Amino acid sequence: MLKLLFDLFYTFFKIGLFTIGGGYAMLPLINKEVIETHAWLSAEEFMDVIAIAEMTPGPIAVNTATFVGYRLAKIPGALAGTLGVILPSLIIITIIAAYFVQYNVSEIPRIKGAFTALRPAVVGLIASAVFSLGKKGIIDLKSGLIAGAVFALVTFTRVHPIFILLVTGVLGGLLLV
Repeated sequence: MLKLLFDLFYTFFKIGLFTIGGGYAMLPLINKEVIETHAWLSAEEFMDVIAIAEMTPGPIAVNTATFVGYRLAKIPGALAGTLGVILPSLIIITIIAAYFVQYNVSEIPRIKGAFTALRPAVVGLIASAVFSLGKKGIIDLKSGLIAGAVFALVTFTRVHPIFILLVTGVLGGLLLV
């Protein structure tokens, strides 16, 4: 049990080191570690965890780490996963904040260049997560139509995503049984 807790903490700590771009950019890393490297979850189980993590308040990466940890080792596992994924960000942002305020490093050309280059890399990571999750989540014509409709509603209207999730969940529960 102690080894599993350490593995959870260490795995999510590594993932937490690369939080640039937020939780969605971390999904490919989480997917690789949780499904491929450690085989803690199947692809279908991972999709369920992502769905739950998306619907619950809080950052998706933290929620995912918490749910994976809980699934494997209950409360101690949830704590190990959660602490692992948030600790690097806490350390890094504390250091960066101190230097940004003290030295105004955002005006240093090399640092500006690094942040400029990281933006498209983050977009690529998020696109990779969308593609990877799409391959697993869109399994037939119905699920493809649902995904397309949700994409269109979120992109082209002002309908709130929470409302869309509630409606699709209720309709799915009633119609796709």
